[in-house]
Amino acid sequence: MSEAPASSSGFSLSDRLARLVDVRPGEGPALAWSWAYIFALLASYYVLRPIRDQMGVAGGLENLPWLFLATLIGMLALNLPFAWLVKRLPRARFVPLTYRFFILNILIFSALIALTDGETAVWVGRAFFVWLSIFNLFVVSIFWATVVDVFSTEQGKRLFGFIAAGATLGAICGSAVTAMLARDVPTWALLIAAAVLLEAAVFAMRGLARLIGRLHEVPEDSRAGEVIGGDIWAGIRRTVASPYLLNIALFLALFSITATFLYFEQAAVAKNNFPSRGAQTAFFANVDLAVNALTLGVQLFLTGRITRWLGVGVTLALLPAASIVGFAALALALSPSVASVVVIYVLRRAGNFAIARPVREVLFTVVPREDRYKAKSFIDTVVYRLGDQVGAWSHAGLAALGFGGHAAAVVAVPLSAAWLLNALWLGRAQARRQEAAQQDAAQQAAQADDNPAPLPPRPA
Repeated sequence: MSEAPASSSGFSLSDRLARLVDVRPGEGPALAWSWAYIFALLASYYVLRPIRDQMGVAGGLENLPWLFLATLIGMLALNLPFAWLVKRLPRARFVPLTYRFFILNILIFSALIALTDGETAVWVGRAFFVWLSIFNLFVVSIFWATVVDVFSTEQGKRLFGFIAAGATLGAICGSAVTAMLARDVPTWALLIAAAVLLEAAVFAMRGLARLIGRLHEVPEDSRAGEVIGGDIWAGIRRTVASPYLLNIALFLALFSITATFLYFEQAAVAKNNFPSRGAQTAFFANVDLAVNALTLGVQLFLTGRITRWLGVGVTLALLPAASIVGFAALALALSPSVASVVVIYVLRRAGNFAIARPVREVLFTVVPREDRYKAKSFIDTVVYRLGDQVGAWSHAGLAALGFGGHAAAVVAVPLSAAWLLNALWLGRAQARRQEAAQQDAAQQAAQADDNPAPLPPRPA
């Protein structure tokens, strides 16, 4: 007698996930919690991001470089207390504490935005711009540090693209909410919605933490209840001392410098073509929506496959290669149109979120656990914003000399070429580290076989 076909309602979570991603037995629940975690996190951020961009424009394009400088200073100031938390508290405590600190900040800004107007409101907007530019890098870096700590290199190649799709879906939902409501709902109310979403991310993080010990292939030192230790300066010191980490920092700095060039072009387009505050906020939200809709399709169906086909280095090199083409096109167009700037901006950001970002996280699966939180946090926050700073003041300097955005595009072409070479070097270095780790694991297993643990004495 033949078995009745299983109904769709009888499929397990892992069965459903396996239709989209190469998920193995035991990985499904942790993958689902990771997905929910990053979904809520990015939905919260993308409710806030268009508001930040509009406030940056309202504060004056000429003041953006100063806001980037304030962001860098704030990032440096926040890294030390975060490193202290990492040193003193287990992950299960310092991650929720960090997120709830930011939730409190959001509620304070909500009250300030509701109660101020005129010039005071402009300064609140500038402070919010700086704060959110710090917030987004910290909360996302902490998420990826946690996930890198949970999944192995092999799992990362298969699963990180799909996990990043949760980020994109969250970003789409957050952007859509702001795009639909920005003209009719007060800004302070949107901030409260973002705070609720961030608390949902804390709930999902706790769900993931409960499953860490059940995952296959999870490194033995990935334990949520243990303190990572070390000292608060380790992130900076270990980054500078390691050629591998230093090149990851260079990869991110070159990305950030060139991204800032495009950001300034997009801000100028918004200011020159959309006169009202609501229209500017909706424009930024719609651009974000386009970026994330394109990103989602690539993440769900292509990212994992591309990484397996091309390897880490070539996959990382795709974004700088595309940037060379895009900036060359802008350099050749003496007066780029709104459409051309938006198209290049959307394609480049989608390429980063869909391919470069999840693959870049694979680079951290072959470093010690302390580096995954301290060095990674320093690179993802301070180095990233240092790149912003270099890009912002370079763009301002070129504008002061009368060259404008065209010259920035010309400068970005050789920078992107250097970035491409850096990506290929990182791919080879990651492969060497992974191979060395596998050899060490094989040697330890062989030694364990040669020297088995003594059996306990038999009872008398």
